[in-house]
Amino acid sequence: MWLLSVFLPFLRLYLCGLKVLIFQLFNRSFTLPVLPKLNGRVAIVTGGTRGMGFETARHLASLGMHVVIAGNEEEESRAAVRKIEEEGSEGKAEFVLLDLTSLMSVREFVQRFRARGLPLHVLVNNAGTMLVPERRTEDGFELHFGLNYLGHFLLTNLLLDMLKQSGRHGCCSRIVTMSSATHYEGVLDMDDLHRRRCYSSHGAYCQSKLALVLFTYCLQERLIAGGFPVTANAVDPGMVDTALYNNLWAPALAMKKQVAKLLFRSPAEGASTAIFAAAACEMEGVGGCYLYNGDKTQSVDVSYDTVLQAELWKKSCELVGLNEA
Repeated sequence: MWLLSVFLPFLRLYLCGLKVLIFQLFNRSFTLPVLPKLNGRVAIVTGGTRGMGFETARHLASLGMHVVIAGNEEEESRAAVRKIEEEGSEGKAEFVLLDLTSLMSVREFVQRFRARGLPLHVLVNNAGTMLVPERRTEDGFELHFGLNYLGHFLLTNLLLDMLKQSGRHGCCSRIVTMSSATHYEGVLDMDDLHRRRCYSSHGAYCQSKLALVLFTYCLQERLIAGGFPVTANAVDPGMVDTALYNNLWAPALAMKKQVAKLLFRSPAEGASTAIFAAAACEMEGVGGCYLYNGDKTQSVDVSYDTVLQAELWKKSCELVGLNEA
């Protein structure tokens, strides 16, 4: 039973990755259309110091946005800001400390941002970790679930009123959340979300990415019900050549190094769909989508289960200390 609980998620994740690589072998990466200038608008990008997060922050700044790079590595974050500034972007980039493994840090980040008196038009939930050995966050949550999902769940909810106030009908604020094809292999165990019974880093990662899709759909329905000018979409970047893959199974990591240049997307290519969701005219007023390679795509069947969405939302509110309403 233990072997099955560990080996099955491992096998399913690598088969999922193989399917994605085959798709990428025969299909070109999505090319961004010409995007409108967004001068005066403000975005927050979590994990914006490197990889896809940096490419997203860089592109939004080039469109004239004021981009807040939210991360927990100060030196790397300040280097990312300097690089964007040196490129002569029309917008502005700055760094603000945020550690998504700490609910206190999330709350402090939001307090600091609120104190600035800035509007908020775009929130890109990009930061994440993948396949790390068993670890817990500061608050005792399994690391993948805590960082990838719960930290972003709390951050989004605490910023939601600002997004609502900054948007207007015909010019909605936008929430873009980075998921993954691995969500198709995710199993959400509501009785053991923190994987205490039997830990599998592969299963934990897939679960966190499924939770993000469920959250996005539930959030969009709440926004529609309230008539708020905010949209929420989930994005699948494909397999991208970033540091996220450093924790792969050793033989797979060795193989990845050989095939990455041929089959993996570059960070800029991986970020393209998130940028599209955050800025494209085609996505104005469009929410509740799972976007892959620039197209609306069906996510896994269970992600449309409204009962499960509501159950996860309620449980997540309890875990992070929010009122459910």
